Amino acid sequence: MKRIAVLTSGGDAPGMNAAIRAVVEQGIHHGLEVYGVYYGYRGLVEGDFRLLTLSDVHHNIRRGGTMLYSARYPEFKHKEYQEKAISQLEKFGIDALVVIGGDGSFAGALSLSKLGFPAVGIPGTIDNDIPGTEYTIGFDSAVSVALDAIDKISDTAASHNRTFVVEVMGRHAGDIAIWAGVAAGADAIIIPEEEFLIEDVVRRTEAGRSAGKDYSLVVLAEGAMDVDNFVEQFQILAPDQSVRGVTLSHIQRGGTPTARDRVFATLMGARSVDLLIEGQKAIYLGVREEQLTVFDIVETLEKTEHQVRQDLFQLNQKLTDRGN
Repeated sequence: MKRIAVLTSGGDAPGMNAAIRAVVEQGIHHGLEVYGVYYGYRGLVEGDFRLLTLSDVHHNIRRGGTMLYSARYPEFKHKEYQEKAISQLEKFGIDALVVIGGDGSFAGALSLSKLGFPAVGIPGTIDNDIPGTEYTIGFDSAVSVALDAIDKISDTAASHNRTFVVEVMGRHAGDIAIWAGVAAGADAIIIPEEEFLIEDVVRRTEAGRSAGKDYSLVVLAEGAMDVDNFVEQFQILAPDQSVRGVTLSHIQRGGTPTARDRVFATLMGARSVDLLIEGQKAIYLGVREEQLTVFDIVETLEKTEHQVRQDLFQLNQKLTDRGN
C-alpha cells in the first residue's frame, strides 16, 4: 500500500477536521501518501483529489466543519457511479479509502468494498444516530453549543417569567435533546422516539411554577414536532403562560470541537489507517464503554431502530413529575 484517500460526506460535524488530520499524520508515519477527496462522493466520481501534507492539516484540529467540504450526491447509490469512482481512485494510484460521515456515507463505503475497493468508516454526525457505536464525532460539540444557547435563553426566560420551547436538531434521533435537556434541567424533553401529550408537558411546567420555579423550559427535538405548532398548541392549553419558541438550527453543527470530539476523532483517524494497512474493509470505528471498537458496516446498516439513552430520558421524566 502506497496511497490512501480520505473524504467527508453528509452533514458537517465538529471534529471531522481532527479525524482528517489524524489520517494524514498516521499515513505519513507509515510512509504513505494521503489524498483528500473534496466534496464527498461527488468529488470521488469527478476525481477532485489533492495530496495532503502536514501543513494542510495541522491547524485544522481546532476548526469546525470540514476542510474537504461536503456535497449531496444521491447518484452514488447507482453502481455506474461507484465504478466511476473506483476508476478515479485507480487513476490516482490510491489503494484504500477512509470515509467520515453518517449512515449514508457508510452505505457508499460498503458499496465500494463490495466492488473490491477497501474502505473504512469513521462516524461523523452530530445526531449520534449510528447503530452500534455509543458515540459519533460531533455529538459532544453539538450538545455543548445547544446547552450554551439554552443557558442564555434561560436567563431571559427567568427575567420575564416565561416558558421557552427550544428546538434542537434531531430529525430521527433525540440524543441532543436528551443530553442538553437533562443538563439544562428542562421541565420536559420531547423526542421522536417517544410519544408525548402536550397536556402532560403543560402539567409539568405548571407543577414547576407551583413549586417555585420562575420560568419553564421545554427542549424539543426537531423530528418530534415543529416548534411553532408546538407553541401554538401549548398556548391554547396554558393561556396564562407567556410562551416563546426558539429554533437553534445550524449553529449546533458549527464551532470549535470539544476536547472529547477531538480526542476520539484523532483515535479513530489514526486507527482507520492501521486497519486499512491490515487489509480490513467494510468496517467502521466506534465507541463502546469508552473504548475504541470495530463494527461491521453491513450489520450496522441492517439495524433500523435508533436507541437513545432511556435512563436519561426517564430520569428527566421522574424529576419533573411533581405529582400534580
